[in-house]
Amino acid sequence: MPIPSYEIFMLPVLRLFGEGAQNLKECLPRLKAEFGITDEEAAQLIPSGRLTVLQSRAHWARTYLGKAGLLESPKRNLHVITPRGREVLASPPTQLDLGFLEGFEGFKEWRARTATDVTGELGTTVTPAENPIPRAKVEPTQTPEDAMAHAHQILNAALRDELLGLLQVMDPLRFEQLIVDLLTAMGYGGGNLENGCTTKVTGDGGIDGIIDEDAIGLDAVYIQAKRYDATYKVGRPDLQRFVGSLTGEGASKGVFVTTSDFSREAVNYVDRVQHRIRLINGQKLAGLMIQYGVGVRPRSRYIISSIDEDYFADV
Repeated sequence: MPIPSYEIFMLPVLRLFGEGAQNLKECLPRLKAEFGITDEEAAQLIPSGRLTVLQSRAHWARTYLGKAGLLESPKRNLHVITPRGREVLASPPTQLDLGFLEGFEGFKEWRARTATDVTGELGTTVTPAENPIPRAKVEPTQTPEDAMAHAHQILNAALRDELLGLLQVMDPLRFEQLIVDLLTAMGYGGGNLENGCTTKVTGDGGIDGIIDEDAIGLDAVYIQAKRYDATYKVGRPDLQRFVGSLTGEGASKGVFVTTSDFSREAVNYVDRVQHRIRLINGQKLAGLMIQYGVGVRPRSRYIISSIDEDYFADV
């Protein structure tokens, strides 16, 4: 039979994790048997050629269940059912799909979370954006290009969350180096890693890294990099200490990066100080990593072609 959609997979995937499966690899043979999927169908690849259709659809079923809080991932490649997930299994709906998941606050929050507006600049303070993550389904009114753009946003939204999960458990020193690597990839220090460095573990005066603003080192940008849980809001006192550290170094420019977010008071405070400070929250950080290829690699590319009018000019 044709491989079912990821929505049809949602309830069976949740049930399999409820029965003790720990990752999707354990689920795939059982999904294959439950739906009578042949070996030939199971080997069918998505256009990129990296994953099978079966793997891809099971993955997205698991992803959306996680966003609704029915599954959780305490570490990479380990997924466990939550008490909320067990409640759903105790009284399963007729169809577990996106419409059903909309009833869970966590899922609605994820869908409403904005795709961070990422440019190559650090010229604006991070504030919540307004564009919601689009629906996963292609609407009849969408052009093919619209559908691809929307799908791209959904893929990046899920990837940002995965990146943040990894960053929050990363070694603090490795995290500081990652920020230097990212700023270098963005063109600071002339794109040369030798023009950026992290500071010593102790006695760093509240500065985690320094990178030249340009290739010849006319000015330097000082970095504060903090791995915080998503529930923690970096407040005004945190920024006041950072400003004090900049003043002590005779510096005027700084970047404060966190895996969490900033309070409104912290954002307002930075807007008033004489120092030029840019704030990068977790979503913006993950978005920049995707844009500049730090910690990620392309999985597939789709090329959209159109008629070359010059070639057919004489036709």
